[in-house]
Amino acid sequence: MQKFSLHTHTIGFDGHNSEEEMLVRATELGWSHIGFSNHFIVHSQIKEAPMYQYALKGGYNNIYSSSFDEVIAKFESHYQKIDELRKTSDIKILKGMEVDYFATPEWQEGFGKAIKHLKPDYLIGAAHFILHNNTLYNSHDVKNASKPEQNQLLHRYWQNERAAAQSGLFTFMAHLDLMKKVGLGQEEVWAKEEAETIKVIKQSGLMVELNTSYYKFGDEPYPSRRIMQMLAQENIPVLLSDDAHAASQLGNKFTETADLAQQNGINNFYQPKSSNYLKYTNGKSFGR
Repeated sequence: MQKFSLHTHTIGFDGHNSEEEMLVRATELGWSHIGFSNHFIVHSQIKEAPMYQYALKGGYNNIYSSSFDEVIAKFESHYQKIDELRKTSDIKILKGMEVDYFATPEWQEGFGKAIKHLKPDYLIGAAHFILHNNTLYNSHDVKNASKPEQNQLLHRYWQNERAAAQSGLFTFMAHLDLMKKVGLGQEEVWAKEEAETIKVIKQSGLMVELNTSYYKFGDEPYPSRRIMQMLAQENIPVLLSDDAHAASQLGNKFTETADLAQQNGINNFYQPKSSNYLKYTNGKSFGR
């Protein structure tokens, strides 16, 4: 069974446990690695998004930033904690980010400067938000839209996933079919969009996570069995992710997910081969 997780969240962002507490649990599990990958969600219009007021009420405002200076400050203190923990830990600790990708020149310029300053070990590509007609929508906003708008936004979602995969920035892609969280995008008509995205991921040399956090909503992880079969056909490497927001969630459903993946044809499971096994870029941009 996989003895690490690279998709985790901590206090100061939207997690419930500190870096120290997460590390203690990883040690109890006998893991070799743990990566902290808090949300890097920054956009100048984020506070104008329809969901933002609800995020404030829910206490999630720490994961949203309207400027790169703001998010850099959050990650600086977080990464300093990791540097201190590395001095005494027997487990390899990695600095990651779960990044919402935006394909605008302004965002890409700001992001490039942030990455050069913070120097993460790896980046996870994600799309919690869709920029459409100059408005930012998250999954709940899409659910509340009219049916024609939903279809437009879902199409835009998959376009954004492909753009992120093609960007050359990311190590692996997170929860590909995130929209099923709100009951959208599961019909067969969306299989074509999924297949196009899988081909782009293959061409870009990326991995895909099998994210166990969806089990609280249904009987499978992200992505669906349908997408798993596409990943198997293209022989794309996968890794298990718990998307843990608490220490108790580390390693959740890893065995069940690995079994389900194999039942759907996946045998290419990623395992680290050296201490430098991850990089945040494939060399196309922002390389070190």
